[in-house]
Parts: sequence; C-alpha cells; structure tokens
Amino acid sequence: MGKKVVIVGGTSGIGLATAGRLIAAGATVVIAGRDKDRLNSALAELGAEAQGFVVDARDEQDLARMFAEIGPVDDIVVTVTGPAGTTPFREVTRELLQSHVSGKLLPHIAVVQAALPHLAPGASVTLVSAASAGGSMPGTAALAAVNAAVEATVPVLALELAPVRVNAVSPGVIDTDWWNFLPGDARADVFAGIAAATPVGRVGSADDIAQAIEFLIGNSFTTGIVVRVDGGARLGSPQ
Repeated sequence: MGKKVVIVGGTSGIGLATAGRLIAAGATVVIAGRDKDRLNSALAELGAEAQGFVVDARDEQDLARMFAEIGPVDDIVVTVTGPAGTTPFREVTRELLQSHVSGKLLPHIAVVQAALPHLAPGASVTLVSAASAGGSMPGTAALAAVNAAVEATVPVLALELAPVRVNAVSPGVIDTDWWNFLPGDARADVFAGIAAATPVGRVGSADDIAQAIEFLIGNSFTTGIVVRVDGGARLGSPQ
C-alpha cells in the first residue's frame, strides 16, 4: 500500500483492527487517542510499524500540533465514539445530548478540518457512523441524531473537498468495548437476540468494519457514500 494513514480513535475496537489490517497491507499507520495507557497497549500490539499520539480529538490546538508533527498524510480515518449505552427519549437531557455531540460529531468535524492542510493529492477521509442513523431503534434517539449528522456531512464534503475522497462506514452491532456498559451475561443475551434477528446470524467483529474501511481507502473511484456493514440487520428478521 505504501501510504501514511492516521486513525483517530485507533487505540481500540474498530480503529485498532483497522490499524492492524492496514499495517499488514504495507501502510505506515499513526494511531491517536486520549488515553495514554490504552495507546501504549495498542502500540505494543501493533509493533514497530505503528506510531502513536496522545490527543484529544475535541481540541483543535491538540489536533493541529499532531498533524503538524506528522506531516503529509494520505488517508484519515475517524473512529471516535461518544458515550456508550442507550437512553429512552423521555429521559434524554440537554446535557446527555451535548455529550453525544461533543463526544462524536465535533471530533469527526475537527479531525477533518485539522487534517486538511496536510492531506496529500488523492487523499481520502473515512468516517465511522453507526446503524442507529435511520435504524428506528427505541432508546437510540441521541445516538441516531449524532450518527445521522456524521453521515449527512459525507456527500457535502465529498464535493466541497474534492479531489479528496470522503466516505463513511455505518456499522451494525459490533462486539467491541462500547458494549461494556452491559454486564457480561446481559451483553451475551443482547448479542444472542440480535444475532437471531440478523440475516447473517451473528453480530459483527471489529475486523468486519476494518475490511470496509480498507476498501474505501484503497478504491480511488469511490467517494460520497456511506457503506452499511450490519449483517443485513436493516432488512429485518429472517423468516
């Protein structure tokens, strides 16, 4: 591949799986996250081919310093997530909604803006939303609002930032630490129920999404789309 890829949110879950897959394909990968211990653990897992930065993706100055130090970049991936868990709409407070906006939507926008001066010709940007955008799932109003906003920026940026390519991946239910808000038994029960109602018969893995991100980075004729990787969940339960 021979590219330099920056993955903000690359210290765990989908971001970490993407880093591993891209390194295996020959890319130089820089991962960034807020937690120093988690960053060091991720770098130890990825090996010498990876570099890392402790950065708060909500902090414009922090991001600017990081990209200035990294230099020219071929591809940007943003896998930052907001607060975990679901909340019935009647219980959604302004503070909760703001935490979702500041935890996910703002970092996605801030990372792209900070990266722009450093993007190489033919660069790509890949954002990560979630199936809650348009999924009509009770308890996900705050998640849906923020993830739909992320997706809505994709076609706009694909035109406004051209020839930089801008795409997104919309994962379904993925077995990552995001689900740690549930106790172990409850998590297993939720996953079993979702798997039974999903055409492919399972929940997703971080690598399922990493494969889609790798495609979007590598395919220079693809821009302005949201790739849904949800095991067919939006199609409804198998008969």
